[in-house]
Amino acid sequence: MRLLSLAPDRPRRGGPRHLPSGSPAPPLPLLLLLAGCLGVSGAAKGSRRPNVVLLLADDQDEVLGGMTPLKKTKALIGEMGMTFSSAYVPSALCCPSRASILTGKYPHNHHVVNNTLEGNCSSKSWQKIQEPNTFPAILKSMCGYQTFFAGKYLNEYGAPDAGGLGHVPLGWSYWYALEKNSKYYNYTLSINGKARKHGENYSVDYLTDVLANVSLDFLDYKSNAEPFFMMISTPAPHSPWTAAPQYQNAFQNVFAPRNKNFNIHGANKHWLIRQAKTPMTNSSIQFLDNAFRKRWQTLLSVDDLVEKLVKRLEFNGELNNTYIFYTSDNGYHTGQFSLPIDKRQLYEFDIKVPLLVRGPGIKPNQTSKMLIANIDLGPTILDIAGYSLNKTQMDGMSFLPILKGTSNLTWRSDVLVEYQGEGRNVTDPTCPSLSPGVSQCFPDCVCEDAYNNTYACVRTMSELWDLQYCEFDDQEVFVEVYNLTADPHQINNIAKSIDPELLGKMNYRLMMLQSCSGPTCRTPGVFDPGFRFHPQI
Repeated sequence: MRLLSLAPDRPRRGGPRHLPSGSPAPPLPLLLLLAGCLGVSGAAKGSRRPNVVLLLADDQDEVLGGMTPLKKTKALIGEMGMTFSSAYVPSALCCPSRASILTGKYPHNHHVVNNTLEGNCSSKSWQKIQEPNTFPAILKSMCGYQTFFAGKYLNEYGAPDAGGLGHVPLGWSYWYALEKNSKYYNYTLSINGKARKHGENYSVDYLTDVLANVSLDFLDYKSNAEPFFMMISTPAPHSPWTAAPQYQNAFQNVFAPRNKNFNIHGANKHWLIRQAKTPMTNSSIQFLDNAFRKRWQTLLSVDDLVEKLVKRLEFNGELNNTYIFYTSDNGYHTGQFSLPIDKRQLYEFDIKVPLLVRGPGIKPNQTSKMLIANIDLGPTILDIAGYSLNKTQMDGMSFLPILKGTSNLTWRSDVLVEYQGEGRNVTDPTCPSLSPGVSQCFPDCVCEDAYNNTYACVRTMSELWDLQYCEFDDQEVFVEVYNLTADPHQINNIAKSIDPELLGKMNYRLMMLQSCSGPTCRTPGVFDPGFRFHPQI
């Protein structure tokens, strides 16, 4: 194994003494000859193919102001490129959503349904079937990219029953991955398959800073002969919300937003929402306000990471040939419909995420309303590298034409959202009075999930409609429908008052998307000219 030593006169807080490397990629000309990674969509003719950086936050919302603390990120990425106002995840939970990013597939096609090994999160089945076909694996093996990963991978990564920390997924030249779920101190990293433990000394152990420093090391000591892809996956703003010392007193006058769906009863909604106690207790509100504040505090270190990365790319002369994506794996809620804190639900606050992109050919200060899903990230990055989506089994679409300002572009009008609830046939010890099957319960017995919190939705955005249609897989076969033009906070479920013909079309479209694969996931939606409705089906 080749080791890249840091220059002795450039010590960095939290950085390693050496940057480990995997096996070098095969010669680039041979790869291009074999794979046909020739269409350089993202670079000028004759220049080297663009580099790509994907920055992934953990549980960062968009609806409740999650980007507010990231002033430098908005200036360095959003204002220098494009901000998407309608970016969604196909599942509002970490592991399924991350699997969708890596594979470009909806959960029903990658089969990661929750955050457990039993739910296929970093399981041996995932490793065997899906990891060889992720977009980083294609970038490395077919396009000759150097690939670098740092941070949280999947929630069960490192589990002894799935290869432990010695498992390094196919497709990564440099691997610097966190064992299991997000932490800030007292964690273990897999450094290309070798475990390294970290303690609780801020100067060398604070994870966000460690990720920043090892990323800078990669930029300084990688090969300059091939383009590179970096995926940096921060713990923030996931619990336990441990801010860096210098930020622990920030935002003292900030509270969770008191929007129209804050601390109200979720009438006409699925039973899991209806069971929440309204109004919330003062202690619950104090708890969620504190959580909201701490989440923002942790994001300040992410903002520093982004600034350091952009400055280093600029110093190295690579910024103008590098695409930088910033997004999150899911949204979050703090008190909406009297649910204290979590994700997993079908509403905008949990399924909508930030998405900012800058790079070659993207004009500054743009905002796009086009409907994007995180299954589009892989196809877009492969398009940048010159690899055809038609050679993959991905469900998503490349939005590189949107980034480049292509006119008269035909784009999708809907995306699928699907989630399989977590819960076991035992009573939650926190709430023995509740029936079996609930999970993620708080001391006052408000539960955030249950085995039959299993749903699928069509999220539609067209010139005529801003609509969400959802069905639950439970005894009620409960349906929720929202017109977000008239009701952006999703307070009024209109399932019983909407036009029955439209309801039937949405039901049909949901059936089609739930069984789609690859190109069939990109067929016309209900309000598109090419939509075909077959009521008998």
